[in-house]
Amino acid sequence: MNRFLLILSILLFNLSPCQAQTILGGELSNSAVTSVEDIDSVIPRMRALGLNTVLTPAYWEFIEPEEGHFDFTLIDRTIQRARENQLKLIFLWFGAWKNSMSCYAPLWFKRDVKRFPRAMTRTGKPLEIASCFSDNVLQADLRAFSALMQHMADVDKGTGTVVMMQIENEIGMLEDARDHSPLAERAYRQPVPRQLLKRLGISRQGSWAEIFGTDVYADEKFMAYHYACYVEQLALAARRIYDMPLYVNAAMNSRGRKPGEYPSAGPLAHLIDFWQAGAPSIDLLAPDIYDTGFKQWVAQYAMPLRPQDLPAKEQRSTAQGGKVKNRLFIPESRCCENSGVRALYAFGEHQALGFSPFAIDQASPRETASVTHAYSLLRQLSNRYNVITSCRYKESSWGLLFDQQDSERIIADGDCIITARHYFTLPWDPRATDGTTWPEGGAILLRLNKHEYLLAGSGIVVDFKTKAEKEQAEQQTLGEDGFAETGTSPLAPLTSPLFKGTRLGIGFVDEVTITDDGQLRYLRRHNGDQDHQGRHARISVGDWKILHIKLYEY
Repeated sequence: MNRFLLILSILLFNLSPCQAQTILGGELSNSAVTSVEDIDSVIPRMRALGLNTVLTPAYWEFIEPEEGHFDFTLIDRTIQRARENQLKLIFLWFGAWKNSMSCYAPLWFKRDVKRFPRAMTRTGKPLEIASCFSDNVLQADLRAFSALMQHMADVDKGTGTVVMMQIENEIGMLEDARDHSPLAERAYRQPVPRQLLKRLGISRQGSWAEIFGTDVYADEKFMAYHYACYVEQLALAARRIYDMPLYVNAAMNSRGRKPGEYPSAGPLAHLIDFWQAGAPSIDLLAPDIYDTGFKQWVAQYAMPLRPQDLPAKEQRSTAQGGKVKNRLFIPESRCCENSGVRALYAFGEHQALGFSPFAIDQASPRETASVTHAYSLLRQLSNRYNVITSCRYKESSWGLLFDQQDSERIIADGDCIITARHYFTLPWDPRATDGTTWPEGGAILLRLNKHEYLLAGSGIVVDFKTKAEKEQAEQQTLGEDGFAETGTSPLAPLTSPLFKGTRLGIGFVDEVTITDDGQLRYLRRHNGDQDHQGRHARISVGDWKILHIKLYEY
């Protein structure tokens, strides 16, 4: 267990590392806690939605409205209300940058552009983006952030309501791939730091242009390293004052955009070496996922956190210049009716540290319902099966996530071949063909023992075959009653080869809940029509269930 998970396990639920639970989170909208009245209203609603952790802004402009004078009224009220509602907090430092812009810096900072210079485009256009190359900018930001960390240490250290800190928010350059202000140009002409070259396995030395070139992607690398070095100064201060897990979040490089069209140089997966070289005190690079392709985005960030988490052979490889990895945490995801199944996928497939839909306080009941249902299942699973924080479940848990275009996955679990599909692949559900877009279906599939599984989710159908059975499977279209559709499934001809090997049958499918002390509590048996006469286990779209599946071989 590394230092990061040790601290988090103690802060999050005052548990030992082996008992650490996951962050079932929700991020508040940007202006949700700008008044005491709003805080009093929104925090209790988060408890009712089934969250255990709330991600909430900490605004520089409210904390230091006058230079050198600090006001923690909003911070204190948020902590107070979180404690009253048995919630943990992750504060998001809206300091020098929020979504690239310096919009949450205090007015006294914004007005003094001479002391706190702005980033510039290559044409000399000043931007509403403070330059990370200015020591004045860094010191002002660092002073306010340090004051916040000290205040939290004073009011929270014995309680641990605050479990993690996000430093800045979606850092990155817009309108250009890098800063071209005079301070930035001076840094650009300097040699690339030796420790970065060593990290990248580059033996020669030279300026940024000489080593990386002069296109927008080279500019992005220059900017990423210097953003990271800036963030490292805040991270070091946090470590000294109130040591807790720290992360930075990234706006994705999606939709075919180039650096500067998306926030260039943020903590993106393709820049992980630059960020981890410049900010080694940061524990996580975390993706904010709003675009399609959820599975592809999380896969880029779903890697072991540090070399010491890896097997000895991989530790040696990393020490010899291999890439240091990153633990998956999703602090922002589009809050929608698919959020719940996406959370299940992230935890089941990648043992995610946490999941958090954005602006959950403004979402509709239909959107938040999926989160509430999924978090209820995850909370039950964590009572008995530590699939979230325990790496030993990596080979025995799977995340399933399907839509209309990506509707099937085949999993080889030893001799058991599992075929998982979207529920609407069943031919008899009229919602599958009524012309509407399929809602996503998803689940965690967890192997308990040989031929024994738990399936927790919604909109899923799963069948189980031996390898021999799968190889010799006959293509048949069966109706809801399990009978062949008229004229579609003729009997095998007499010349067909004989079946060889064994088959897997369903012994039982039981719908269960999991009690607080980790016991499976039987609700009802799914048989006959409910498991297609022993052919599969399924959970309908709109239903949220845990199924206990026991197989047998014959």
